[in-house]
Amino acid sequence: MENIYGILGGDNRNIKLSRLLAKEKNIVYTYGLEKAEEIKNIKNINICTNLKEMIEKTNNIISAIPFSKDGKNINMPYSKEKIAIQDCIKLMKNKLLIAGQISEETKDIAQKNNCKIIDIMKKEEIVILNTIATAEGTIQILMENTETILQGLNVLILGFGRVSKTLAQKLKLLQMNVTCAARKESDIAWIETYGYNFININNINGKYSEYDVIINTVPSKIITEKEMAYINQKTLIIDLASYPGGIDFEKAMEKNIKVIWALGIPGKVAPETSAIFIKREIEKLIEK
Repeated sequence: MENIYGILGGDNRNIKLSRLLAKEKNIVYTYGLEKAEEIKNIKNINICTNLKEMIEKTNNIISAIPFSKDGKNINMPYSKEKIAIQDCIKLMKNKLLIAGQISEETKDIAQKNNCKIIDIMKKEEIVILNTIATAEGTIQILMENTETILQGLNVLILGFGRVSKTLAQKLKLLQMNVTCAARKESDIAWIETYGYNFININNINGKYSEYDVIINTVPSKIITEKEMAYINQKTLIIDLASYPGGIDFEKAMEKNIKVIWALGIPGKVAPETSAIFIKREIEKLIEK
């Protein structure tokens, strides 16, 4: 059965998603994607010039992953406009809003305005499948920002969640020396079981200097001024954590340490695949 969808902002994943939905004869209304040439003049895709118009056309609105990068405005890289989260949600009474990495503050705003909100990045299947794109994108970043081959480099991965598990596996296949750091004893046991080097996050400090690459997946400040003192200037740091990140970027800059905050990798390196995963999950949600 055909459905009517609203697509609000987002990155290349939402552009691909709009086309996938329209291809299956769904009606799609977009707003906040006006700079996306790929969706112009496509059958079943209607580009709205007014936010209220787009919201009124459908009960199912799909927005950005992450929903916001600054905690205030909706993430809309393909638009010149800025839309405050609070102002937008006030227009969504009795609507369903699907987005990713939604803050608790935003959820509270939605509840007060009778807007049902679903964080699609809380869905296990989406998160696990997206780790593939995140891992491959991280390898691309490594290749573009190192002056040596990857084989033999010493890499430290902070945290041992879903992304770390997939990433560690792929880095080891490239014959990098992989060390994973965690706090929980059970995670450390799993790290050892998988055959990676392991260390407790609380006991790293003096050993930060041993690594050519440090990759953070912990979504809280884990490398502060104190930890930065132990890191070599030649070390490359890649932060995969969502806003506000896990690195003291100011102190890294002072020490002339290169830090890359790699947000939204799936949308950059594999938007088509990511859109397919998202579409599949959204169809399940709408069906329910």
